[in-house]
Amino acid sequence: HVQLGESGGGSVRPGGSLRLSCVVSGYSSHSRCMDWFRQAPGKGLERVSTIYSDGSNTYYSDSVRGRFTISRNNAKNTVYLQMNSLKSEDTALYYCASGPYVGSRLAYWGQGTQVTVS
Repeated sequence: HVQLGESGGGSVRPGGSLRLSCVVSGYSSHSRCMDWFRQAPGKGLERVSTIYSDGSNTYYSDSVRGRFTISRNNAKNTVYLQMNSLKSEDTALYYCASGPYVGSRLAYWGQGTQVTVS
């Protein structure tokens, strides 16, 4: 049974930092890209960041590039998102995701962790 579990969300002031973690179980995530998505109230799902299976390449959306850093520890089946210089517009429910695509959507998703910047 595949499970992705996010943690590390919370409420911070603008300019603050948070570090999100996502622990994967029941799935060989080390051979796959891992993604962080977010969904703000009343908005669609946004892909925030991606990291290759070996960590050699990363992707960031324009809205977070230079402030967020994605990393992974395959030995711990964990992916991280270090978020610095947080802004009110970063307020959202953050999800980690991975797996093959099923249609247009990744197969495996966590339940999300709330980040509130105010």
